[in-house]
Amino acid sequence: MQALWMVLAAFLFASMGVCVKIASDFFNSAELVCYRGLIGMFILWLLARSQKVTLATQYPGMHAWRSLVGVTSLGAWFFAIAHLPLATAMTLNYMSSVWIAAFLIGGTLLAWRPSAATPRPALQGPLVVTVLVGFVGVVLMLRPSLDQNQAFAGLIGLMSGLTAAFAYMQVVALSRIGEPESRTVFYFAVGSAVAGGGALLFTGTSPWPGWQALWLLPIGILAAGGQLCMTKAYASAKTQRGTLVVANLQYSGIVFAGLYSVLLFGDQIPPIGWIGMALIVGSGIVATILRARAAPGAPAEEH
Repeated sequence: MQALWMVLAAFLFASMGVCVKIASDFFNSAELVCYRGLIGMFILWLLARSQKVTLATQYPGMHAWRSLVGVTSLGAWFFAIAHLPLATAMTLNYMSSVWIAAFLIGGTLLAWRPSAATPRPALQGPLVVTVLVGFVGVVLMLRPSLDQNQAFAGLIGLMSGLTAAFAYMQVVALSRIGEPESRTVFYFAVGSAVAGGGALLFTGTSPWPGWQALWLLPIGILAAGGQLCMTKAYASAKTQRGTLVVANLQYSGIVFAGLYSVLLFGDQIPPIGWIGMALIVGSGIVATILRARAAPGAPAEEH
């Protein structure tokens, strides 16, 4: 049952991406982040109330940092969705597992000291290969985009995955000190509303489009629904194997995004782009497995 919850979560997140892409014709990325936060705040407040979880926290600084990197990732992802094929933007955002593997390798290299007194740490060959394969996938996937003068949007999409990795590591830290996930996600919604609203001082606001503004509602609702389904999936996984299955099924969101790209938006992604996506998905799955061995109790990644 936990597998179905994760597939449903992936479907909801991909569907949210569809709404973001459509709404991007009428609103800029800062507006979308702000409205997503406002709608999410209301839904998550109701959730916390139903769970009898207080929203007061003793760690405002940690929540602020998580919100900062999370909102940066969200804004970059929304920008990439607006300017790239949905499947491409979705895949770049799901690079967070590969980035975390890269951080682990970087930490190992920084810890190495060429002296007899300090033993040389293992380089973790599987992680190195995983990261290299992941970035080969990025090059293959973005090559068609570069040919279409979308290099900047591709870099922004890549940054969304990088900052998502930072946000995930902060979620891990908050989980380890006992912060409920509903509280963490609520403060992320608050941060989205505040940061998105603040960014409007620089980007300005778009003319109110009329009924097309209704696309804002499913963005917030689908995001909250996806988060709830993801939480349910991880809560239902009682074994480490079940948790790994759930974690890897999140990549089904890329499949849904690919179908949306082709069927709804008529995106023409060449074979080399699909190969790149497959390499990123494969490296992400391997990175998730290797990461789970090091931290089997880690919480869910969020979108």
